[in-house]
Amino acid sequence: MTDTLLERHAEALRLFGERVREVRGDQWGEPTPCTEWNVRELVNHVTAEQLWIPPLVTEGRTVGELEGRFSGDVLGDDPVAAWDRASAAAHAAFAASGALDRTVRLSYGPALGSAYCSELTADCVVHTWDLARGIGAEDRLPDSLVEFSIKEIMPYADGLAASGAYAEPVEVPAGADAQTRLLAMVGREG
Repeated sequence: MTDTLLERHAEALRLFGERVREVRGDQWGEPTPCTEWNVRELVNHVTAEQLWIPPLVTEGRTVGELEGRFSGDVLGDDPVAAWDRASAAAHAAFAASGALDRTVRLSYGPALGSAYCSELTADCVVHTWDLARGIGAEDRLPDSLVEFSIKEIMPYADGLAASGAYAEPVEVPAGADAQTRLLAMVGREG
C-alpha cells in the first residue's frame, strides 16, 4: 500500500509538472475549469499545497502555526522552478521513513500522513485536468491516477461542494468512462 500510494503521488506530481512546463508565456492569464482561478492562480494553488507538506508532515507543525506563510504568490518569476522545488520537497516529505504513519494536524483535524497524501494526490490529478483544459493540452489522465482518485474521493464526494473545495457534482452520462465519472464527482464536465 505504501509503495503504491507514493507511486501514485509521484505520478500525479510528474503529470502536473509536465503540464506546467507546457504553459506558454501568453497563457498564464487564461481561464480554467476552476472558475475562480486562471492558469497562474491554479498553478499557484497547487504549488502552495505542496509547500505545506514538509512543515506539516516532517516538522509536525500545525496549520495555525503556518497561517499566511504560503498565501499570495508563491510562484515568483519562474513558476516552473517554483513547482519543481515545491513538488520535490513534498514528495520527499511523504517518502521519508514513517511519514505516512504520522498524525498530521490539518485544518479539519488530525489525519494520518497517508490520508493527507491520498487527498493531495487526488487533488493534484483533478487540477492536472483543469490545467490541461486551461492551456489546451492533452487532458486524458492515466487510468491508474483516475482509479486512485475515484477511490479517494468517492467516500466524501457528497460533501465536497458544501465544503467549497469543488463545484456541485454533475450528472454522469450513461456508459461514462472512469475519467468522466471522476470529473463529474468534482463538478466538471469532461
